[in-house]
Amino acid sequence: MKLYSYYRSSAAYRVRIALNLKKLAYDTAFIHLVKQGGEQRLPEYAALNPQKLVPSLEDKGQIFTQSLAIIEYLDETHPEHPLLPAAPAERARVRALAQLIACDTHPLNNLRVLQYLQNQLGASEAAKTEWYRHWIHESFTALETMLQSVQTGRFCHGDAPTLADCCLIPQVYNAYRFRCDLNAFPTIQRINAECLKLPEFQAAAPENQPDAE
Repeated sequence: MKLYSYYRSSAAYRVRIALNLKKLAYDTAFIHLVKQGGEQRLPEYAALNPQKLVPSLEDKGQIFTQSLAIIEYLDETHPEHPLLPAAPAERARVRALAQLIACDTHPLNNLRVLQYLQNQLGASEAAKTEWYRHWIHESFTALETMLQSVQTGRFCHGDAPTLADCCLIPQVYNAYRFRCDLNAFPTIQRINAECLKLPEFQAAAPENQPDAE
């Protein structure tokens, strides 16, 4: 397998965590999202991923895109160390937690949105940062409430990492990077600390990638 990745991409970070948790070996192709106007926009990469986003995963001659779809593909093709529970209701809960982050939070705050706010709409650096912090606070307020459940254990769901944790940790990483105040979210902070004790999460961290700057 080959993962097309950028060290700071939250979506690629999710997939790196999943690959590590599932003990799967992979090669990495580094796609710099800033240099040359963004290497993801170069024709050779756009031919692999028409959205011009990372990650993409190449496996057995096929290209897979969208981080949640990639992780579920890995879970279905490599069932050891499952990232989704067996029971349908529990799977639905884990997917809801994951999608709150990956579908509702991250798209508002990813690089291309922040660049558009600044470059096309003329937002100042301070306004861009306030935008970022606002949407983190909105989503983490809901997430913190959802995690007040007996189904939450050491991790987002029970006592083993799931798809939800793969999504949560990159979002918390970026929240700290943008100096968001997370004091109102003790459960999120606790789960983040638990995950970061595990070598699979540590190895996936942006600063531990070969392309880190």
